[in-house]
Amino acid sequence: MVRSMKSLTKTNIAIGACALVLGLTLVVPGGVAAQEAEVPVAAAAETAGAAPTQEVDTGDNAWILTSSALVLMMTGPGLALFYSGLVRKKNVLGVIMQCVFLMGLMTVIWALWGYSLSFGGSDRPLLGNADFLLMRDVQLQAGGIVPMEGTLPRLTHMLFQGMFFIITPALIVGAFAERMKFSTMVVFMTLWGTLVYCPLCHWVWDGGILAYGNSFLPAAGALDFAGGTVVHISSGVSALVCALLLGKRLGYGSEPMPPHNLTYTAIGATMLWVGWFGFNGGSALSSGAAAASAFAATHFAAAAGGLAWAGAEWVERGKPTLLGACSGVVAGLVGITPGSGFVQPIWGLVIGAAAGVVCYLACTRLKRAFGYDDSLDVFGVHGMGGTLGAILTGVFATRDIGTVASDAPLGLIEGGSLIVNQLIATGITWALAIVATFILLKVLDAVMGLRVSHQEEIQGLDLSQHGEEGYIFI
Repeated sequence: MVRSMKSLTKTNIAIGACALVLGLTLVVPGGVAAQEAEVPVAAAAETAGAAPTQEVDTGDNAWILTSSALVLMMTGPGLALFYSGLVRKKNVLGVIMQCVFLMGLMTVIWALWGYSLSFGGSDRPLLGNADFLLMRDVQLQAGGIVPMEGTLPRLTHMLFQGMFFIITPALIVGAFAERMKFSTMVVFMTLWGTLVYCPLCHWVWDGGILAYGNSFLPAAGALDFAGGTVVHISSGVSALVCALLLGKRLGYGSEPMPPHNLTYTAIGATMLWVGWFGFNGGSALSSGAAAASAFAATHFAAAAGGLAWAGAEWVERGKPTLLGACSGVVAGLVGITPGSGFVQPIWGLVIGAAAGVVCYLACTRLKRAFGYDDSLDVFGVHGMGGTLGAILTGVFATRDIGTVASDAPLGLIEGGSLIVNQLIATGITWALAIVATFILLKVLDAVMGLRVSHQEEIQGLDLSQHGEEGYIFI
């Protein structure tokens, strides 16, 4: 017993906790879907004497609930492992804690007001209304009434979209890894989620000013299937602002700061690859052909991105690296995200390869040229990859997949002008992320301070912020 305890680490406990949450999330929906299959919602409502509601499509519901679990897995343990392996060992728990804590914090915010601000009132150009505050008109109601979003219970739609709300701020964590105060991080993410993510989500996915075909600002109406603007550009550009305002880590550029555990990073990257099928495939909000197309495009882009980044290293440095291959996989996934449900899967290979090369150059040459310390290359991968993907959606989007109800040609490959809209929407997203993040950080710096002290940074965030260590061998 004593010997077995010697190899036990708190890092492994954190990983196990994330896996347990994922397992419970996957197990519970199976029972719910089975029950719904036995008692159709409309029939239940009629039996209770209430007005019948649209019947839940149990196939769609099962797929989106499963996709919700897959997207949750992307944050913990996927992103938590990916990021924690890249930092120094004195900060491994600090990064995992930030991811795990955000899984809880952003869930609570989403339930209380985030979902309502994002998806309440599709006739509003800038922000949702109070229709869904505190889960009003989202939860199941007396008499068997089920509030619906298309073929899904609104609860399912809320859960799926909430997983995006969790992972987007978690991505930003990589930019200020090893130096931001945990207390400031909590307040910043609360404000950023409310003031940046919720409006942007409403603009793109709930009929706002960046939604394709909107009547408020038609020139900015763009296609974003699963979060090129909402998730990756917003987080990546905000991450760059964070890195610039917080400044470089102590010793950056003069002391070696290699990843302390690339095994964690590789496991995390492959978990992200699997979880991304829910991220993009689930964004079809159904289990039909569009989901299959997005699933295939996602897989192709990940494969091409990993090969492209590793290949670029091979040519430039003489050796391909595991870190490069993993980073390229993530870059390819980021690049295909906005267009995954609008482009043919074969173009996923092109978009993924382009993202792999562009993000490699951004994380090496661009970063060296400007000298900023984006600790885990959030801007280089998510900011640049998301921007590239949004633009290439304007090149390769097609009506053939049937996800856009339009007779007009879309991408350049079929003679359309969508790329203009994609560029405008991308520019607006950049502007929102830069201005809002800059203001929030400046205010918080004046009120709370952004960085830990020099002594705390030298000691490491594990001990200074949480009073524990990732590796304890007794």
